[in-house]
Amino acid sequence: MKEPLWTKSFIMLIFANLFLFMSFQMLIPTLPAYIKSLGASGFEIGLVTAMFSIGAVLCRPYIGFLLRFSARKPLVVLSAVALLFVTIIHPITQIVAIVLIIRLLHGIAWGISTTANGTAAVDIVPNSRLGEGMGYFGLSVTIGMIVAPSLGIFLYQVTTFTNLIYISSFLGVIAIILFSVVQYETPEEVRKAKKEEIPFSYFGSFIEKSSWYPALITVMVTFGYGTIVTFIVIFGDERGIKQIFLFYLLNAIMASISRPIAGKWFDKHGPKSLVVLCISLAFIGLWVVSLAHSNLMIAIAGVLFGVGFGSLIPTLQSWTLSQTPPERRGVANGMFFSSIDLGIGLSGLIFGVVAQFVEIAVLFQISSIFLIIALFFVLFQRKEKRRVLPQPQKISS
Repeated sequence: MKEPLWTKSFIMLIFANLFLFMSFQMLIPTLPAYIKSLGASGFEIGLVTAMFSIGAVLCRPYIGFLLRFSARKPLVVLSAVALLFVTIIHPITQIVAIVLIIRLLHGIAWGISTTANGTAAVDIVPNSRLGEGMGYFGLSVTIGMIVAPSLGIFLYQVTTFTNLIYISSFLGVIAIILFSVVQYETPEEVRKAKKEEIPFSYFGSFIEKSSWYPALITVMVTFGYGTIVTFIVIFGDERGIKQIFLFYLLNAIMASISRPIAGKWFDKHGPKSLVVLCISLAFIGLWVVSLAHSNLMIAIAGVLFGVGFGSLIPTLQSWTLSQTPPERRGVANGMFFSSIDLGIGLSGLIFGVVAQFVEIAVLFQISSIFLIIALFFVLFQRKEKRRVLPQPQKISS
């Protein structure tokens, strides 16, 4: 008999995380366009993504360390409140340098929140259904990453950036309310741990040795994807593609359909074949975007990305966590999300410089090389025995 997955707390946590991601992701495609309207250079546009990623990556070892002995609820709720505050202050200035500082603070709050939320989710999910459970939880991430940018682009085009911030903040308030009513679970190993008995090592809290390999794959695939995050709206303007939001919309639909299937496949067969398929589809989708001159091509690219990249990220997260002991899940989650932010941040910074010399379509094609590199890393990985974790004892928190 299967252990129960769809508890009230798990459902509430999924919806809370969805609203949090929607609040955040509405700003991702619009901030580069907004800062460009303030007179920013290509390098400064890249810094919008890079500064955020720097903040997120630097803070995660500390939150990973805290999660080794701390209850989940205070960290989850307080980090959501911090995100709301930083979101609200975005429009206070039109000075590019100050906007970049705000993005650094935004990254710190985001780094704490995503690490705490992901760890809270994996504590609630039964280990025997880890791939399936994190696949469903990952839907809140995917839908937020895909639907919200479409909404953000639409609002940016029809109203002011300040109004966009207000709507984003409203979604953040809903997330905080939902996070507050979730009944969290804390593994027995974490509950019994004492801070003074756990030595802090920044490097030790930055990298989880048992699961570094899927995190490395994550850096490479998100480096390839980072050009889409940073330049898709500007690309649409250059090509005269009016319905660029179709990329995100179709992406969301296909990711929602494919993710539960991918999660069950992971639980039965492991990650390798699934990751190979997802990377291949994302690679094709990236090239379709680069060649697009019409709404139809953008829609096709969205479908390919939805099935490919939309299923790839939760699969990589499940792979990471399946190799990690329960008391190190906070560190592993921090490492995983830092891998995403590091890949996207470096991509935005490096390709922001390259964008001054080549067309954005060429940027997409160049960045696709990193998906091929990731594919080879997966194909030639030595076969290793998958860790089967016992379900830890938990208490409510």
